[in-house]
Amino acid sequence: MAEIKIHILHTGLVQVDKALPFHEKFRNPLAFTGLFRSNKNQIVLPVSSYLIEHPKGLVLIDTGWNELVRTSQWQELGLQTVINKAYLPDGWSIRERLAELGYKPADIDYLVLSHLHSDHVSGLPLVKDAKNILVSAEEWQAGNTDKLRYIPKSWANTKMRTFNFHPSNLGPFHRSFDLFNDGSINFIYTPGHSRGLAATLIKGADDKEVLLASDTAYAQESIDKLYTPGIAVNRAQAIESVGWVKEKSQESQVIETITNHDPNVKQHMITL
Repeated sequence: MAEIKIHILHTGLVQVDKALPFHEKFRNPLAFTGLFRSNKNQIVLPVSSYLIEHPKGLVLIDTGWNELVRTSQWQELGLQTVINKAYLPDGWSIRERLAELGYKPADIDYLVLSHLHSDHVSGLPLVKDAKNILVSAEEWQAGNTDKLRYIPKSWANTKMRTFNFHPSNLGPFHRSFDLFNDGSINFIYTPGHSRGLAATLIKGADDKEVLLASDTAYAQESIDKLYTPGIAVNRAQAIESVGWVKEKSQESQVIETITNHDPNVKQHMITL
């Protein structure tokens, strides 16, 4: 198999309370909301997307912020701005990042959404011309019924398709979705932060692997210390998911484990 190239892209910034990435650090269960807490507790984190140049197609994971947040965060995010404040520097939108790499949205064979929280799906209108747009069936159901955690207008004008996690030997709950049916890109069921969250395991021809942990953990510190995100629909599942990420990341064939919001992760390319 020809080589696989993975581009780690920053497609926005998000300002949150420092309790949001690290739930177990704080005794106040609502600290992650930032309500009644000083601005000194606010931190800024990157929002990441991933472009995979694969022999069988061009795959994009997540979309970052919509360019609309540059002019009106409220119009894009509404009440969510209380918890998440979105920033999108010039040149950082997913549309602009793709253009920098020489691609148009219509070139994307598969756009797969790890989950439907706003910082991962807000930029979807910018790449709605992707050939296939996929999200897990569990996440799709949650996104269209839970109006507190999701903003359905983000995907209102897209042709979304769902995929099912199948029994496998991968992940904390032994369920995954094999995109090309060859083991090279598997989406792993890692719920807790959201109902249908998917991490991504990418395997090259020499069996070396890269794990894109999405929001099972917000940073490497989360993996090291088993911190779950402040936002969780099922804390027990979130703990099992981050535990699996930690164990998997320590396997010798895993050359990099990337979390979505780690300020220490720089834009770079990984070749498998």
